[in-house]
Amino acid sequence: MPHLVIQHSGNLGPDCDLSDLCRLLRDVLVGQGPFELGGIRVRAVRCDHYAVADGAAENAFADLELRIGKGRSMDEKKAAGEAIMASASAFFEKHLASPHFALSLEIREIDAELSWKKNSIHARLRKA
Repeated sequence: MPHLVIQHSGNLGPDCDLSDLCRLLRDVLVGQGPFELGGIRVRAVRCDHYAVADGAAENAFADLELRIGKGRSMDEKKAAGEAIMASASAFFEKHLASPHFALSLEIREIDAELSWKKNSIHARLRKA
């Protein structure tokens, strides 16, 4: 962990390079400190079927969900959330300037007893 999933409406357009956003937010998570590099995942999921607010065709969204393991202080979680939201807000600045865009972020803690993982990336990065 952490895993950051960016669900977004399919109408964001070609001027919105979500691969760039994934790399940007990965770098934000790396810079936050309480997250081990080998566990970081950032991905964008395009939603082609959606209904937003009043149903205007121009309405668009990006909904970010950060899933993390337990063990971080509230201050660490808030700092991560603020850093992610600030970077995402800057990335979506043009969209946020329109009356048709919604950006949200939620942090969820995963119960370790209900989370199974196998990750060979950790071993490789820990050797470096």
